Amino acid sequence: MSTLINVAAARAVRPAQIAILMTLGVVLWYLVAVALGAAGRLGAFRSPGVIVLYALVIPATVPLILLCRRLAGLARDQTLLTVAVVTATASVLDGNALVWFPSLYGGYAAGAGAAIVWGIAVALVLGVTMNRP
Repeated sequence: MSTLINVAAARAVRPAQIAILMTLGVVLWYLVAVALGAAGRLGAFRSPGVIVLYALVIPATVPLILLCRRLAGLARDQTLLTVAVVTATASVLDGNALVWFPSLYGGYAAGAGAAIVWGIAVALVLGVTMNRP
């Protein structure tokens, strides 16, 4: 049986690699949160800015996935794992920040929250499609 993701053939991942991915998730979360606050002040959450913002997320995410995978020392068939750990880490921080520190997003918490959900979806879809043996 041929599948895109062969769980039985999954490589072992060291705890240090997971720690690297989680650290990258924290760093990327903060950088994106600050960038979304700045983007909001520039009107990125109003039409047509939101269309441009969402479109730019796709090509901007690909090199970040490759960078994270490389820094953690993971193989091509571990791309989805890379994305899952980084986005899970960032999602936990975003969820808390949107509730407890919405000013981090420059007063645009609703627009930033929607952009974050879009970015997570894009990253996961790219993780699945880029996951190759």
